[in-house]
Amino acid sequence: MFDPFNFFFKSSRYWLIKSISKLLASGIRRVEFTDFWMGDQFTSLVFTLSDLFLFACSYARDFNDWRQCGSTSKAWPVAFTLAMLPFLVRLVQSIKRYADSKLTTHLINGGKYLTGIIYYLCFYIWRHQGQVRNTSFVFWCLFGTIYSIYASAWDFWMDWSVLRPHVKYPFLREELLYKDYIPAYYFAIISNVLIRFIWVIYIPSGSTPDTYLRLFIAGFLEMLRRWQWNFFRLENEHLGNMDQYRVTHEVPLPYSFNHREPGDTEDSE
Repeated sequence: MFDPFNFFFKSSRYWLIKSISKLLASGIRRVEFTDFWMGDQFTSLVFTLSDLFLFACSYARDFNDWRQCGSTSKAWPVAFTLAMLPFLVRLVQSIKRYADSKLTTHLINGGKYLTGIIYYLCFYIWRHQGQVRNTSFVFWCLFGTIYSIYASAWDFWMDWSVLRPHVKYPFLREELLYKDYIPAYYFAIISNVLIRFIWVIYIPSGSTPDTYLRLFIAGFLEMLRRWQWNFFRLENEHLGNMDQYRVTHEVPLPYSFNHREPGDTEDSE
């Protein structure tokens, strides 16, 4: 990543480093598309980020009794904090965008990330208490349902701009870039909702499959969902830019029809 030599896509690597570094300045600088787009990528790495602590703690113990570093240990808030950093960044970005534009949609978007933080807090508390059917379990299921519906609705209506009425293809939008792959839109809508509710795989009690296997399955599917989400999010952004004339392939008018040879001047005419 930090290799200074000009191979292995140096410009792309440095762009990634710069984009990630800008996330640390959220709240004190103007939020651009790449900022919140990159932040959204990290919100799909919740379990990857939390496992950084698990790996470091297990390594410090020479991988002996590694379960003492897990969710039932007293250090679970460290893993939770690491996991929630992307959500905090996106929440701050949403507040900053509202402060700059006064558009309430940014506060609504911020509410989505706040709901996600509460949901994961309930989840980590429930795991720390041994995954028993108690009050934390009820709150986890409640906020899990709210967050999944909240996030799915935002995906469809705001990030993808689908589920529009009176369009050629039902439940999509008027303009589509991937017109040769219409079934992919419907697959994305259905799979996006299903993976948003992937947390239900933690509900069945028992040790088969193991909780860590369920975490891996959920984390892997969430990364696939984000990969899929990116196609339609970028498509919607591009169409929005064209609608607002921020991006255009049209030639500005008026333009001159006067064609000159490379050596011609005003005096030579």
